[in-house]
Amino acid sequence: MARLIAFNKPFGVLSQFTDKGTADSPRATLSDHIDLPGVYPAGRLDRDSEGLLLLTDDGKLQARISNPRFKTKKTYRVQVEGLPDDAALEALRRGVTLKDGLTRPAQVRRIDPPDIWDRDPPVRYRKSVPDCWLEITISEGRNRQVRRMTAHIGHPTLRLVRWRIGNWSLDGLLPGAWRDLPTKSRR
Repeated sequence: MARLIAFNKPFGVLSQFTDKGTADSPRATLSDHIDLPGVYPAGRLDRDSEGLLLLTDDGKLQARISNPRFKTKKTYRVQVEGLPDDAALEALRRGVTLKDGLTRPAQVRRIDPPDIWDRDPPVRYRKSVPDCWLEITISEGRNRQVRRMTAHIGHPTLRLVRWRIGNWSLDGLLPGAWRDLPTKSRR
């Protein structure tokens, strides 16, 4: 039976179990939150991003979740600097050209500020610059892709929370907490 874990990765935690950084400034890793032998992340989530990270002990399931060939949708709640206009959002919907090529079209919509936990440390706010929240769904997973996409349209990301991967969601899972998820092979 495959094991699948949903983990709400806090800001500042590496998406790996060990850190090869310097001994005098250790960084938080998955091992600070999860003590389960044999499970590994299916994909990654940057240290400065938060939210849903799936871990499994099944290599085929790990590949199905993380390999761009399978086009698994990932949904993010993204706080951006400024107020993107319709043309900026439409550019994301069509796909934007980044240094590593054209992105697949994204699903994008403005949302009300989500009712989620406070980030530690808090996001920097500037009184003279408004911000807003977007929900962005992509079907690929390039390095820092959502951040690069919002920067491309002139609205840098202030906070990024991955909320959903495929049919799996972060709903009800607090930062640093994890839970087992059903898999097709489990009964």
